[in-house]
Amino acid sequence: MGIQESGENYLETILILQKRIGQVRSIDIVNETGLSKPSVSSAMKKLRERGYIKMDRKGLITFTDKGKKTAEEIYEKHKLLTKYLKALGVSEDVAREDACKIEHYISDESFDRIREDYKRIEKTQ
Repeated sequence: MGIQESGENYLETILILQKRIGQVRSIDIVNETGLSKPSVSSAMKKLRERGYIKMDRKGLITFTDKGKKTAEEIYEKHKLLTKYLKALGVSEDVAREDACKIEHYISDESFDRIREDYKRIEKTQ
């Protein structure tokens, strides 16, 4: 079974927090997203049950291999789509917001073409 957009957003948030602060707990996700503790707790349970994350007795969240791969793919899409939209003249805030929406629905084929086109754009700048 695949993962829903909200689950992808949580995985991306965990990855970003790991890069920024190292060890991540549910409260860090609450503070980062502004979502309620019960919502985050429920989402972490679902991600654990589906094999994307592990949580130890102290509440530290780590990725499984599947979770890490999924989070990194989503984050790569987000970063590249943001850069691509900015290169097209879209403002930073709108590019980031739109990239977040697109990253969950774009096909691998379309994303690969965008990646190739962005490399071409980078060479001309």
